[in-house]
Amino acid sequence: MIPASFDYVRAGSAEEAVAALVEHGDEAKVLAGGHSLIPMMRLRLAVPEVLVDITEAGLAGITDAGDHLVIGAATTHHDVATDKVIETHCGVLAHVAATIGDPQVRHRGTIGGGLAHGDSAGDLPAVLLALEGTMVVQGPGGRRTVPASEFFVDYLETAVAADELLVEVHVPKLDDSWGWDYQKFTRVAQAWATVGALALVSSNGTISDARVGLTHMGSVPIRASATEAALAGQSTDAIADAAARAADDTDPPSDLNADADFRRHLATVLSRRALEAAVG
Repeated sequence: MIPASFDYVRAGSAEEAVAALVEHGDEAKVLAGGHSLIPMMRLRLAVPEVLVDITEAGLAGITDAGDHLVIGAATTHHDVATDKVIETHCGVLAHVAATIGDPQVRHRGTIGGGLAHGDSAGDLPAVLLALEGTMVVQGPGGRRTVPASEFFVDYLETAVAADELLVEVHVPKLDDSWGWDYQKFTRVAQAWATVGALALVSSNGTISDARVGLTHMGSVPIRASATEAALAGQSTDAIADAAARAADDTDPPSDLNADADFRRHLATVLSRRALEAAVG
């Protein structure tokens, strides 16, 4: 199908983008890489009257901010995946970014777009949850910081208001005590994950901190809290039993690719694999 007609605004800064969003309200949509928005427009699932293009708004780039990294929202997945600073200080994020879609998607899609789209089947939201990262949102009243745990509100809905723009993503640096791994099951290589499991583990024989982020196990990305609780203070021998609880209190969807029970099974299997790989 052909998208409905729309007006186009190319913002030269975050302030210009916010001004356009304030002017047009709910009728405007932000355009970055466009890999989620454009297909929805072609199917008439999204019919914005105005597109606000932020590709030249100065929102790309990666900065070392001491104890954390600052990633501009318009930074492409490819740049996240190949950046040496991210690889050194938060290798898990670089690794996951390299698994998104295919090379064409990674060279155009952006970290901010992937997060602001709010799709629980996306790879990045579960990673930001496990990393306990934060998002910086800019609106007419200035900037505010939203923790990842509060950012994802419902299916395709985030804490970003209609007159606001996601401008930065902050992720903590991981020291050498952390191991990590990401496992996902997909129908074909470049498809959305049927289920994914991201494991971060800090251990020295005994697990001092374990975090498991789950992809496509509900209307929003979630953490496998029962698995995390079962691992706290335990040896790595507890991983199998703890991973068996990864699907506790989840509400995965059923669709043409998998039913809910299969997704629950995948969550336990992938969580175990990711945790075992994370502890070496």
